[in-house]
Amino acid sequence: MKRYWPPIILVAISACNREKQPDAYGNMEATEVVVGSQASGQLASFTPIEGQVVSSGAVTALVDTTALALQLQQVIAQRATSVSRVGEVEKQVGVLETQRAIAARVYERTKRLFDQQAATAQQLDQAERDYRTLIAQIEAARAQEKTAAQDVASSEARAAQIRDQISKARVVNPVSGTVLATYVERGEVVQPGQPLYRIANLDTLELRAYIGEAQLSQLKLGQVVRVSVDAGTGSRQTIPGTVSWVSSQAEFTPTPIQTRDERSNLVYAVKIRVANRGGVLKIGMPADVELPTVVARR
Repeated sequence: MKRYWPPIILVAISACNREKQPDAYGNMEATEVVVGSQASGQLASFTPIEGQVVSSGAVTALVDTTALALQLQQVIAQRATSVSRVGEVEKQVGVLETQRAIAARVYERTKRLFDQQAATAQQLDQAERDYRTLIAQIEAARAQEKTAAQDVASSEARAAQIRDQISKARVVNPVSGTVLATYVERGEVVQPGQPLYRIANLDTLELRAYIGEAQLSQLKLGQVVRVSVDAGTGSRQTIPGTVSWVSSQAEFTPTPIQTRDERSNLVYAVKIRVANRGGVLKIGMPADVELPTVVARR
């Protein structure tokens, strides 16, 4: 016997069977860091491998510094020579200062004798010439001392610059994460700024999703929402996520996720931080968002 169902009951059954539509759609993202070289030269070592987990502070590559080391030795030798020159000039100035003091006394004594007509004009001129010659020699020696001191400072600055270049030849991994891609191989010649590899922390990903204006009242920073992703075999896996950012400006629904009915709708971008337990989440993976249901107060 065929059972008859009233239309109202059929509508209720249909509503119960209808799957609840997500409140928002989006894709998983990660903060990716492209690590580059700060030095030029041949890669003496390069250890990153795609899929490898690398800790922060680990040395991942080394640019050959043989040429820089030779330059540093040369600059250090030049500095030593300049320092030695400064010492020699200081000693020379000391000797000249002593001679100047003696010449000054001789000049003053000759002037007194000349005033008493006990010395000739030629003797006075000679004493003055000796005195002023020593003053000029002291000034020249002090100029040489200043030049030598500047050479020392220049050598020290150049040595510091080379040491800095040598330190930059060591590529230190900036963040803990998983190597997503490598762009070079050991033995290649690299230049400053050249990308070596790309890395991202996959322990926590961010879902960039878009919601309509009517849903803004249901959302606030720090709020926990439900994020679901495809778990295979037609099932979905639900993971809690935390709202970390809500855009203050509306935009048209992005092309990759829009439906026919949403092409002209204005939406707001949001970011939801999701813990990637077990590595289930992948960069670019599509995901759905279910917002908490707001119960209206009576």
